[in-house]
Amino acid sequence: MALADDSGYESVICVKPEVHVYKIPPRATNRGYRAADWKLDEPAWTGRMKIISIGKLAYIKLEDKNSGELFAQAPVEQYPGCVVEAVTDSSRYFVVRIEDGSGRHAFIGLGFADRGDSFDFNVALQDHFKWVKQEGELAKEEASQSTAPKLDLGFKEGQTIKISIGNIKKKDPGAKSRPMGSGLLLPPPMAKGAVLVSPPGGQQSPPPTHSNTDFGGRVPAAQSTADLWGDFTAAGASSSQDTAKGWVQF
Repeated sequence: MALADDSGYESVICVKPEVHVYKIPPRATNRGYRAADWKLDEPAWTGRMKIISIGKLAYIKLEDKNSGELFAQAPVEQYPGCVVEAVTDSSRYFVVRIEDGSGRHAFIGLGFADRGDSFDFNVALQDHFKWVKQEGELAKEEASQSTAPKLDLGFKEGQTIKISIGNIKKKDPGAKSRPMGSGLLLPPPMAKGAVLVSPPGGQQSPPPTHSNTDFGGRVPAAQSTADLWGDFTAAGASSSQDTAKGWVQF
């Protein structure tokens, strides 16, 4: 890659060591050119072809194989277009419009001895102008973005947001909380005036401080004791007497 001029860099995109140039008759109809109408066995010139790109333009240059002297060149602004046109009866021949730099131009026939060389010539021009098209679309997109108003994503004064965090179980207000501790229930409170019964053969417990016994050792509240124990008084009067005797002692 070498610096060609102030407008850009010169990049070589295709080189073919041997091509043929033909004089072509004027086109008689609008159907296109036919290579069969040319004198293919008598080329007007044979030399080297080079395609270079400078910026958006491509240049087809025909040079002498030994000295590199320029024979003719064709600036190409788009492809396919009027500067390079394929013939209708072969893939190895093209019609190229050359210019001399003073405004004069002429149409010549350009032919390749190998079909692969003509394919490379065609693809090199297609790839260059595909790149030019992409660069133009990117430039338009950047220009539209620069003129569009910028999106303000900052928080305004006093503005708040709500963030929802998933996978967190909410507490059911209707669910009862499990009691803390060992899980044992406390005994129910003893009613006032209740009489505890000592187990048979066991040690007698001291009388409660709120006993209603009189100094004679009698239990005046025998009826209340029977009411407290309910149906257990039906077990016999002797059971009630034994119970009373166990708590009257001082």
